[in-house]
Amino acid sequence: MATARLTIDPRFRVGEVNRRVFGSFVEHLGRCVYDGIYEPGHPSADEDGFRADVLELVRELGVSTVRYPGGNFVSGYRWEDGVGPREERPRRLDLAWHSLETNQVGLHEFARWNAKAGSELMLAVNLGTRGVQEALDLLEYSNVRSGSALSDKRIADGTAEPFDVRMWCLGNEMDGPWQLGHRSAEDYAKLASQTAKAMRQLDPRIQLVVCGSSNRQMPTFGAWERTVLQHTYADVDYISCHAYYFERGGDLASFLASAVDMDRFIEDVVATADSVKAELGSSKTIEISFDEWNVWDQDRFENVDKITDIEQWPYAPRLLEDVYTVADAVVVGSLLVSLLKHSDRVTSASLAQLVNVIGPIMTEPGGPAWRQTTFFPFALTSRLARGSALRVELETPAYRTGAYGEVPLVDAVATHDEETGATTVFLVNRNLAEATTVTVDVSGLGNVRIVETHTLNDDDPYAQNTLEEPDRVVPVENKSAALEEGVLTVELPPVSWTAIALG
Repeated sequence: MATARLTIDPRFRVGEVNRRVFGSFVEHLGRCVYDGIYEPGHPSADEDGFRADVLELVRELGVSTVRYPGGNFVSGYRWEDGVGPREERPRRLDLAWHSLETNQVGLHEFARWNAKAGSELMLAVNLGTRGVQEALDLLEYSNVRSGSALSDKRIADGTAEPFDVRMWCLGNEMDGPWQLGHRSAEDYAKLASQTAKAMRQLDPRIQLVVCGSSNRQMPTFGAWERTVLQHTYADVDYISCHAYYFERGGDLASFLASAVDMDRFIEDVVATADSVKAELGSSKTIEISFDEWNVWDQDRFENVDKITDIEQWPYAPRLLEDVYTVADAVVVGSLLVSLLKHSDRVTSASLAQLVNVIGPIMTEPGGPAWRQTTFFPFALTSRLARGSALRVELETPAYRTGAYGEVPLVDAVATHDEETGATTVFLVNRNLAEATTVTVDVSGLGNVRIVETHTLNDDDPYAQNTLEEPDRVVPVENKSAALEEGVLTVELPPVSWTAIALG
């Protein structure tokens, strides 16, 4: 059996865990909105048409912020279509996902849903087919209390108080050739800078996210970040990162090491941002909003899900409805470890997406809602990760992967809440065949005890939760965990994610 060792000491502080790291993402895509969060005919639907069973699961998931309404969708979206009387709202063709958009859910409806979910609203503006004026109009409509044409229209449309949205994305994936309005880094940066300056002139309180690369494999990665930040550094607070991972060609060993790529992605963007900071002589530090991340089989979308027929514009089609496995959940847990390990710079993140569309929650029209395997590591990390992320001194064997070379067999991070003394260690075992015993020196925490343990694994790493078997995979107590004289020992099953809370 392989063994690993690590040390937890509250003095080894990385940074405060920002609650916005546990954000999610709702896009007008497939059945995320329609038949997902919104289904007026469902037995659980409330007075606004929202599924109460979904809302309950979202609250259990612990989602702190929700990025809306896209995503690729936003680059062709006219926000005005989604306000005012529903019977007067236009039906539009959504080019991003080749679907029919009815606009029955717009800004007012989604803000109400978000409030019920207990989450903060994060809005994206359309810089694909629109520009400065449209962004200003949406900001005025959303954040000005009253006394102007657009703020008074919001009141007339049914919401007396401002939405008071503080975090705004300046477009979406503008480096991607698939994006409506795709443009060069130089052209996008100029538009983003103009938009940011104008929006701050209207509301100086807002925080702005400029588009980084759509993934680390983009041919313009690095150069894109540098050019965009050279133009916008003084205007924005965040630069975005997006990354999706999936098992390619049966290479489970590489897939389980996906967080290695996320680590490198974050560190490369940080290095670029800090280089521009030095170049400009700025005293400000740009933070990272990792506002799209998840496991997503993109090959399946290209080969199976994609709709292109000009005569077919389906309403709420079943798109990107990946059914997740135990291995997928372990990777999601490891990506959360990566985000926490970079808490000094990653202060916002959005799991993409929330319901049905590559989501931790699935629904059936008129039927039940259930938790995918990926639901559990997110919900538990959101609940248990409090205070500061700690740098753990990890000694672990390595194993070889085709995609990333030699990588650690075990990955880990810990969080510590100085106020309450609560500490949680999050552990991933990438071993395909055997358990790994981990020894944790917790003497630096003083006199502590094990409060709760959770391990997600299965004899079949491809086991799933489905409509027929919604509870096939659930976390279980890790009964191997023991604490004696300042040393915690635990056995991690193969292909597993574990959380151990101490107090």
